[in-house]
Amino acid sequence: MSSPPPPREAPTPASSAEIQTVVAARLLREARSVFIGVGRPSTAAILARELYNPDLVLVYESGTIGARPRRIPLSIGDGELAETADAVVSVPEMFNYWIGPGRIDVAFLGAAQVDRLGNLNSTVIGDYDHPRTRLPGAGGAPEIALGCPEVIVVAPHDTRTFVAELDFLTTVAAPSAVITDLGVLEPDPESKELTLTRLHPGATVDAVRGATGWDLAVADAPTTTEEPSAEELGALRELIAR
Repeated sequence: MSSPPPPREAPTPASSAEIQTVVAARLLREARSVFIGVGRPSTAAILARELYNPDLVLVYESGTIGARPRRIPLSIGDGELAETADAVVSVPEMFNYWIGPGRIDVAFLGAAQVDRLGNLNSTVIGDYDHPRTRLPGAGGAPEIALGCPEVIVVAPHDTRTFVAELDFLTTVAAPSAVITDLGVLEPDPESKELTLTRLHPGATVDAVRGATGWDLAVADAPTTTEEPSAEELGALRELIAR
């Protein structure tokens, strides 16, 4: 008699970064189009198109509209974006025709610093004239935040990122949500101050407050993020491995 097959190993539990990416992807279930850069926002958008929303139109700042990358792009200039896109337009057309009039539903933005109102810094760390770190700059973020009907910020949750006062105000973002690796922050309807409304599995209110550079407001009863399903986690890990 043949030996029975070895028992299948249980999947490794989702990391905080994987949970953050899946949560961001879930927010795109009903979106028609999303404006994205590289990194985790791009990973989340590709995952959303593969799992929940095959008609989602991915738009990159380089001018590619309807790109269908099968792997995570190395940059907004990655050749696969242009090769798989429905159209490639100039940067002026991207901002004057697509972004400015609000033709793209959702924008994913990142930043080096986020303040309590969801404003963003991607210009310098430290004094502007003598910075400790010179960052890439605004790019199109101010126009994107102004032109897209919904803005979602994706950022790591630590005191270097979530600061009481920005070193430089690059973008007045007013996001509908900030997705971190610890939870979800949403603006209070009246004060507009970011408020912890959801905790990811394993995170605590104390941990989130300790990773925030101001006295973070917390909802009366923060909900808990649903664990990534085996399908979501498998698809994400396969995408990252390509």
